[in-house]
Amino acid sequence: MTDSATSRTGEKNPAVLFVCSKNGGKSQLAAGLMRQLAGDSVDVYSAGTKPGKDLNPLAVESLAELGVDVTGEHPKPVTDDVLGAVDVVVVLGTEAKLEPRDGTRFELWETDEPSERGIDGMKRMRLVRDDIKDRVQQLYSTLGGTRA
Repeated sequence: MTDSATSRTGEKNPAVLFVCSKNGGKSQLAAGLMRQLAGDSVDVYSAGTKPGKDLNPLAVESLAELGVDVTGEHPKPVTDDVLGAVDVVVVLGTEAKLEPRDGTRFELWETDEPSERGIDGMKRMRLVRDDIKDRVQQLYSTLGGTRA
């Protein structure tokens, strides 16, 4: 988890929370991709509504293929403290259930699920990762991000 920071101009960084059910796959993918894209210009959190015990090894491997290192990350629960600290909450997939909070931008990303088309393993994870990567890039641009 990242502490809230301020940008070089003294303004508070936008803060985003990515949520999925277990916080072992999709939300970790989104958080890792946003950290890589935004650097320290966005405060990034991830959490799960029913956190699991470990990260999905295929998710970790698919991020490593893009140079994203999530060493030290672990599934965490959604907390009121984090919900109160963020500007945007993104729920990935339909399994996690979270009520929107007043004053906080709330998005539900119904992510690609290749397993419904019989695609599994690493091929599935790359498709999920790439779908999330495109969405993270779009979100970052709405937060004022300009890094390539």
